[in-house]
Formats: sequence, structure tokens, C-alpha cells
Amino acid sequence: MRRRGPGVEHDRVTETITGLSMSLPEVLVLLGALALVAARWLPPVARRPVTVGAGAVLVAFATVLGVAGIRWQLLPVLVGAALASASALPPLLRRRYGRPARRARWWLALPGSLACAGLIATGPVAAWAFPVPEFPEPSGGFAVGTRVVQWTDPLRHEGFTADPDDRRTVVAQLWYPAQKSPAGTQRAQYLGRTQQEARTVAEALAGGTGLPGFLVDGVPRARSRAVVDAPVAGGGERFPVVLFSPGSGGVRTQNTAWAEELASHGYVVAALDHPYDSAVVVLADGRTIRATTASSGDRDRDEELAAGWTAVRAADLGFALTQLERLDRGETADPLTGRLDTGRAAVAGHSLGGAAALQAARQDRRFDAVVDLDGYPHGPTAPALQQPALALTQEITAGTDPRYLPRLTDALEHNTATSYRLTVPGAGHLTFMDGPLYLPPVPSILGTLGRTESPRVVARATLAFLDAVLRGRPGDPADTLRAYGKVYTVSPSGARETAGQAP
Repeated sequence: MRRRGPGVEHDRVTETITGLSMSLPEVLVLLGALALVAARWLPPVARRPVTVGAGAVLVAFATVLGVAGIRWQLLPVLVGAALASASALPPLLRRRYGRPARRARWWLALPGSLACAGLIATGPVAAWAFPVPEFPEPSGGFAVGTRVVQWTDPLRHEGFTADPDDRRTVVAQLWYPAQKSPAGTQRAQYLGRTQQEARTVAEALAGGTGLPGFLVDGVPRARSRAVVDAPVAGGGERFPVVLFSPGSGGVRTQNTAWAEELASHGYVVAALDHPYDSAVVVLADGRTIRATTASSGDRDRDEELAAGWTAVRAADLGFALTQLERLDRGETADPLTGRLDTGRAAVAGHSLGGAAALQAARQDRRFDAVVDLDGYPHGPTAPALQQPALALTQEITAGTDPRYLPRLTDALEHNTATSYRLTVPGAGHLTFMDGPLYLPPVPSILGTLGRTESPRVVARATLAFLDAVLRGRPGDPADTLRAYGKVYTVSPSGARETAGQAP
């Protein structure tokens, strides 16, 4: 019987209410603060009980949050409540001790009340802009399990260090079809195996984008839909595998919603951390490796650097597939032994990871399909791809790198298998990862699809392609893909076809 961890009740107390971006204690603190502001304007008979009741609620639930950890979004609420208390409590105390209660004239009190209300209103706005991410419920027939593994390649030197004995190590997170867990089972921590690792990763991601770390302090509080070490789904079904590489400065968990959706439909997803390239990688022995890759500012030099990083990532992906083959054969004891269909394998990636996926597919014919999530193809274009490919791109605008579309199109047109390029209307570069779930909806970066639609579109389009290529689902994938945007199809015969989004 699976026991609840000590943090389950804590998580329930601070769990975000769907649609509000705030937990129940946070909502009660907010209401208590607003009641303190409103008490000043109530009739005398109601003023005292409202003030006392609101103050009691405010203190009680602020204490609860103080123990659980107060998010920065609540600080303006507490400041507004403190200022409101400063004007609401003295008249009550004077009356209690028999002194005449003096109140400021309404036209003098109004600006202060409005200022307090404005401060308090800042809290929910900030919570909406930088929420604790809520992961969508996977739509497939399987529950989802997850765990983290670490592999070291004895044949590859670690090129990012000068130590000749250092060997390339990758950390991978697996999402897989699982048995349904009992109600109340704690779900997996987002961003890391522990909350400390999650905080380390969140701070590194924020630093990589130039944001202060406190702005995303809600992200390490999140839990996804998977259960750590959940038993593998029953039956003897063998599951196709999908290897994933994150964007430059990204991390293995950056596409968790996408991975969980695929796993719920019967795929095993293995997402990699690439040490010295991912924002931060926490190894099993506790060592923390931060990114050392950085652009130079020179266009030609940066292209050369990106090609080198892409090659390292492509080798990581091929090595990870080898490790999954060994795992499936039982060379290492594992619950997934005998359940991985590595003969049906796809490689995918976002941004620089998409470029790595294309390179890995060129170099390793064990990959049967490739998915590029808005990745500019870096590195050599030879040999030509020989696997079906799907490239999802953001909406092309005047601000898009003019080299991007021609280079991507060239890569697809030299493929000896059918390729598809799907341009998703309203998509931004970060639409293709978990960013829309917890970042402010800035259209130039996240697009305009919204927090709910962004992960759904990307996962459904990927599934439509993988089901056709790896599972042989009948029909033309383009017919399904065009429900999500404009599809450009290139067949091995050289025929080109463009189809608009379905009405």
C-alpha cells in the first residue's frame, strides 16, 4: 500500500485553486485585507465586528502561509492590510477604553483607502501573471509514472572539462504508462527530484532569461500529473520510445506537460539534461553543474558554436537510446525491462534541442521519426534525413530570423521520407514548452494561444504524427495536422503541398 508522504497535507493546504492562481489561505488573506479596508466605510454597528473578524482571519491564515512559505505575490496584500489596520484599529481601541472615537473626514480617508485597495489588488494580478503552474490532466488511457536515471558513457570524453578521465554523463527523466495510483497519492515534484533541486533549477532558468529569481518562486511549488516510481501499466504491451532534448539553457523537465500527454497515450518519453549546456544539472551525487555555453555576439562564430553544441547533444541522444535498449534487454534490473519497443523510436527536441534531434536522426538510423519543435537547424545538412519528420514552427512574422524558414525547408526537402512543417497560428517560441503555464502571457514570446491551449496543441499535433509513423495509424497525417495550423508537406517524389488550417 502506498503511503502518503509527510508533505501531502502541506501541499493540499497550499494547492492553487483552479482558475484563481491562488491557494485557499491566500484567498482568505486577500478577503480579510479587503474587509479591513471596507470596514472604514461601514455603519458604526457593523464596523467593529467586521474589523475584528477580518483581522482574526488575516492573522490566522497569514500565519499558515508563514509556516508553508509566503509567495512574493502576497506581500503587497499584507502591506495594504497593515496600512488599513493602522487606520481601522485606533478608533476601536479608543472606544474600548472610553475615549472618544475620532474619524477622519471621508474626503481625507478616501485616498488612503484607495491606496490600500490598490496594493491589495496587486496581489492577485501578480499571482495571475506568475502563477504556480497547473498541469493539464493527460487525455490518454494510461496513468503516468516518472523517475530519473543517470548514465555515463565510458567511450566518450567530457569535452567541456580539461580532465582526461572525465566521461560524458547525462541525466534523463522517464515518463511512462503506469497503473493508476490510489487517491491522494502525492504527484511528482516539478523541475526536480526534491524541492531544493526544483528551486535550484528555477533560479537557474530565471537567471538565464535575466529575470530575478523571486518572480518564478511559485514554479518549484508545482507538482505535475505523474507519480514517482508508479508501477508500470499492466499487460505485456511494448511501448514506443521518444527521446527529447530541451532548448539552449533549458532543462529536461521543460516539456513535462507534453511528455505526460504522450505517456498517457502509450509512449515512453526520455528527456535529457545536457551537462554544461542545460541551465543547471544536479547529479546523483549532489554535484551541481551549471551552463558554461554562451553566445559570442558574432553571427558566424555563434553558428559554429551552436553546431558544436548540437553535435554533442545529438551524441547524447544516440547514447540514451542505447541505454534504453540495454534497459529493455534486462542488462540492468528495471521495471521497464521487456516493455520498451526501441524498434519504434522517435527523437524530438525544442529550439536547439530540435536541431539536435535532426542531427541525431541523420547520424543514427535507429530513430524512425524526428520531431523538431521550433528549432533552427544548426550544423551540417548532410547526410540527408531518411526518416519521416515533423517540424512545428511559431507564426512567421517580420521579426522572425529570415534564415530560419529557408534553412528548415531545405532540410525537409532533402529528406528521402515524407516531411511535414506545421506553422501554428498564434504560437510563439515558448509555446512549445511549459512556459505558458507559469510565465506572463507576453504575445511576442509565448504567443496568443493561452495557458490551456498551448500545451494541448503541441502535444496533439505530435501525437497525430507519431501515431501515424510509429504505430501505422491509417490516413494522411496532414489531414489531422491541419486542424492545428498551416501544413506544408514534402513527399519523397519532390511533390510539395500546402494546406491551410481546417475550418
